[in-house]
Amino acid sequence: MKAAVLHEVGKPLVVEDVQVDDPGPREVLVRTIAAGVCHSDYHYMDGSWATDLPVALGHEAGGIVEAVGRDVTYLAPGDHVISCVSVFCGSCRNCLSGKPYLCEDIDSLERQAGEKPRLSQDGRIVHQGLGLAAFAEQMLLHEHALVKIRSDMPLDRAALIGCAVTTGVGSVIRTAAVEPGSTVAVIGCGGIGLSAISGAALAGASRIIAIDIHDHKLELAREFGATDGINAASVDPVATVLEWTGGGIDYAFEALGLKETCEQAFAMLRPSGTACVIGMVPEGEKIEIDAGELLDDRRLIGSNMGSNIFRVDMPRFVDFYLNGKLNLDAMISQRVPLEKINEAYADMLAGSVARTVITFDATA
Repeated sequence: MKAAVLHEVGKPLVVEDVQVDDPGPREVLVRTIAAGVCHSDYHYMDGSWATDLPVALGHEAGGIVEAVGRDVTYLAPGDHVISCVSVFCGSCRNCLSGKPYLCEDIDSLERQAGEKPRLSQDGRIVHQGLGLAAFAEQMLLHEHALVKIRSDMPLDRAALIGCAVTTGVGSVIRTAAVEPGSTVAVIGCGGIGLSAISGAALAGASRIIAIDIHDHKLELAREFGATDGINAASVDPVATVLEWTGGGIDYAFEALGLKETCEQAFAMLRPSGTACVIGMVPEGEKIEIDAGELLDDRRLIGSNMGSNIFRVDMPRFVDFYLNGKLNLDAMISQRVPLEKINEAYADMLAGSVARTVITFDATA
């Protein structure tokens, strides 16, 4: 099969042939239909986060089950599925206490040393980025990396639920638990930021301020529920939020993964406000805040994939979309084949798109 493989940090992805093994007892082979181009993978491409090489990247995908291992009972060939990085063992302390997104035994679900790798080139292992490797014509995954969804859901939009929607909406309704009537700011209006805006609208926020440096993204944010927009390239976003709200926002969500914007999110809070960092800040980066402001009950928290219980959450998000409560159509800026993966990342870095989707099947 064809897959987009990273061989060297700082170099483009290479679309090339990779061998995929047959499913093991608890594994599922999925034909990938669509995969979203997310900034999280780029952190491994530019070295902001470390990973084993060579690695097939991609983690936000929708597809159709082709084959299952002998012990799989949850899925069958023909099922439509979404993949998720929050693979869960189901028996560790975090899984049993309602936090499967923080599974402590995720390594036990991978193939172990001495076993044939799931993906390989000439007998050498090709690692699976974030445990999935979705930029490929097929995915071979443990069954606990997949959720079954209804077959009338378009799989290119379902792919977005695999990361952007679950992370963004989940950070609002699960991690931060935004209350109706709250005021919210979202910094960064890419796929995850737009999803956080959608989540704030679903939660009943009274005011949703979108912050970005691109006017076209601020205009798009209004389609997702934003009531106001701030171009941070033109004005100080913190001073503007403080002025507009008369002293600060209840909740601020940082969807870029930058030190400066994390600090801005905290600085624009009112007393008892919460700043939630959704973006992947580079490994080792330190965030500085005024410790005195913690005495006013301000909180700085993180969110891992929207604190999801993805086999519960994702089917709900599918229903939300099909019932007109979740806007996914406008989030897709373009659909391109796998061969244009590097151009898709160039578009992402230029800020010209909200989300690009790699499509493997014209019926997606």
